[in-house]
Amino acid sequence: MSDNFPPMTSVKRWLVTTNHKDVGILYIATALFFLLFGGVLALLFRVQLWTPGQSILSGSGFNQAVSMHGLVMVFWFLSPIASGFANYLVPLQIGAKDLAFPRLNALSYWFYLFSGLLVGVSFFQGGSFEGGWTMYAPLNVPMYTPALDASTGGTATILALTLFVFSITLGTVNFLTTIHRSRAEGMGLWNMPLFTWSWLLTIWMMLFAFAALLAALLLLATDRILLTQYFATHQGSSLLWAHIFWFFGHPEVYIVFFPALGIMFETFQTFTGRRLVGRKWVIIAMVLVAVQSFLVWMHHMFLTTINLEIKTLFMATTIGISLPFDLMVFALIYTMVKGRVRFTTPFLFSLGALVLFILGGITGVFLGAVVLDYEFRGTYWVVAHFHYVMVSGVTALIAGLYYWWPKISGKMYNETLGKVHFAVYFIGFNLLYFPMFLAWETPRRVFHYGEGMQIYHQMATVGAFILGGSFLIMFYTLGKSLVSGPDAPDNPWEYARTAEWAIPSPPPLENWPGRPSYRSGHLEFVDDTAESAAATDGGTATATDIVQTGHGHELDTHEHDEEHADHASIWPMGIGFGVFVFFLGISGLTSSVAALIESLDPEYAEAAGLSGAVSYPYIAITLTGVAIMGYTLFQFGREQFTAPEMAIAERWPFENVGNTKLGVWFFLASDVIVFGAFIGAYLFMRIYEGWSSWPTVPPSAIPGLVNTYVLLTSSFTVILALVMAQRKNKKGLLATLSITVLLGLTFMSIKAWEWGQEFAHHIFWFTDIHYSMYFVTTGLHGLHVLLGLFIAVFMIYRVITVDAYLEDSRPVEFFGLYWHFVDIVWVFLFPLFYLM
Repeated sequence: MSDNFPPMTSVKRWLVTTNHKDVGILYIATALFFLLFGGVLALLFRVQLWTPGQSILSGSGFNQAVSMHGLVMVFWFLSPIASGFANYLVPLQIGAKDLAFPRLNALSYWFYLFSGLLVGVSFFQGGSFEGGWTMYAPLNVPMYTPALDASTGGTATILALTLFVFSITLGTVNFLTTIHRSRAEGMGLWNMPLFTWSWLLTIWMMLFAFAALLAALLLLATDRILLTQYFATHQGSSLLWAHIFWFFGHPEVYIVFFPALGIMFETFQTFTGRRLVGRKWVIIAMVLVAVQSFLVWMHHMFLTTINLEIKTLFMATTIGISLPFDLMVFALIYTMVKGRVRFTTPFLFSLGALVLFILGGITGVFLGAVVLDYEFRGTYWVVAHFHYVMVSGVTALIAGLYYWWPKISGKMYNETLGKVHFAVYFIGFNLLYFPMFLAWETPRRVFHYGEGMQIYHQMATVGAFILGGSFLIMFYTLGKSLVSGPDAPDNPWEYARTAEWAIPSPPPLENWPGRPSYRSGHLEFVDDTAESAAATDGGTATATDIVQTGHGHELDTHEHDEEHADHASIWPMGIGFGVFVFFLGISGLTSSVAALIESLDPEYAEAAGLSGAVSYPYIAITLTGVAIMGYTLFQFGREQFTAPEMAIAERWPFENVGNTKLGVWFFLASDVIVFGAFIGAYLFMRIYEGWSSWPTVPPSAIPGLVNTYVLLTSSFTVILALVMAQRKNKKGLLATLSITVLLGLTFMSIKAWEWGQEFAHHIFWFTDIHYSMYFVTTGLHGLHVLLGLFIAVFMIYRVITVDAYLEDSRPVEFFGLYWHFVDIVWVFLFPLFYLM
């Protein structure tokens, strides 16, 4: 409860908090740490590139530094710092008191933090991943690592990325539910601030793009841990990885850049003193880019064997996606031209981001042409273009840090130091990246280059240290502000008009003094108690009950009788730690799996050169992780936690769908993409080899047919359970849930028996791609069934102990949605693997 919520100076607060502002601060602080981590890795290999050839790093060390620099910057810095701003500001901008699911928001952060810690640990497990940040096959599998033991750190990196995607998925479901169902009265989608608009489109892209990445990572993890054959064959494996990865990878560019674009829109409006020119068309342009981002992935694959007609089509979509960006760039320029510009630190960084992005976009057009891409692909031209686009986004994110620093910290920073930071940053940026265009003939990810290129690489290295030094100025500026900076007013920027500037700096725990409303066309805080009393008396609320905020106005401080929200829970951190321990354990199980394969099929193991020994320490760590996860998830489910929905809010187009139900829908939408990628991988590889020559893996279709009937029957019993809950029939609810569990266990038992029979006939998951795809895809489905069984058993426990779901049957309905989805997936898998 907020009455005894720990103060911000307490360590306990940061371990238990679920408040969106605290989580936002945690995200920002952690992302800045990973900025330093990734930056140090970059400085290491820039020193290596001072002269051509090996110097301070070994070949493996150089590959690790380059690969992990890319992974850390893209995944653990860029997206999370934007998520930090969104956590802090989106609820404030839309008039919400918190996100829809505060505990899941905290869990998202802890998954992010522990995924980053797992990356750090990977360097001490024989070496981290060294196959490039794009993780191209077949360089991403253990056969290209000198020994199985040395692949442990690389596997830990893949699992860290998987945990990071779990974090992203929780965050996207949470934000989508919040923005679509918790906007203040009178705030339609068109009226949302542009930063919130940019974030809404970002999380829609995240929901589907990161699901594709999750599928790719799960397939890669099975190759690295279970030694399956997805990316270790010559049967189209590298092309399969490229398709799945770049279906994620190209939307990721816009996922990273859209929040930066939203910051540019906000700061340009504030520091030019005028509304963004063409605001409606800018929003439409962003929507078009978000949709088109999933239609251009193959321009990363122009050098593959895809036929020319397809390449030409994707060249056209690439050019097409640049057109909405032209509109957005011109909107920013015209806003600046028609306004009265004040060159504050946030505006300088936003303007710098615009200039850098224009250059990055122009150089990217070269790569969008098939013929030029043949020349530039795999060279430093791509490195320079990529950084001019992505790090221009970083430039705008720094603008956001300065822009919202007074609101978050309650302190003003030294404007002169801020401008010095910008000057050093801008010089360092261009000295680092522009020479790469001139040294474009240098191959990527190697430390040998022609002597004529040395001057450009030395300029870039000097620029790298200047750019890195600029961040020391930033940290000094912000640290000095925290320690001795003057107190910030509620709104230090004259023309800032979004809702976060209408409350104190920093904002109070509960955000608002009343209920925010735009009913009258501008922001007001409504005392619902006074309105209700006035309506009861047959009158209307008085002017003193609705207080408009703005310059010189005091905020309404009436007490409200609404349900009080909780802000603390230790279990999100506990779950995050448990998953971290579990993933750390399974990262070292490859050797144990190799030993198992030796015992199952000695001839195959000898032919494949496999040898391993059971790793008891890693098995013990894995089991410890399972125990911690089980306990913390159980306590998470038992915990009484209040997160009330807004009584009055704009909810189009989901007015008649509750928060939790909508969240389940969003989660299932992402899971559709995961299974779609698995099934798509099967179809791709089968078509690649020849449809008719692909063997039907299970010897008999009978077990699959029986399991189909079992699962369909279990769907019927789940429906009966919902009916019993609605009728408040405790015995009926227990009986139907118990039958559902028994049917689920029957399904798993038949599947276990079937796999046993297949093993007896020497059909193993590791021998070739046909068997790998069957075992892995049906195994993923089996994991979903197992998760459903755990949930159902927990629900039975709740019914027995506290008569749960009899007064509110909705949780049974939500479980039913998940269970029906799992059953529908099997309806697709059965004919695909057993009949075709």
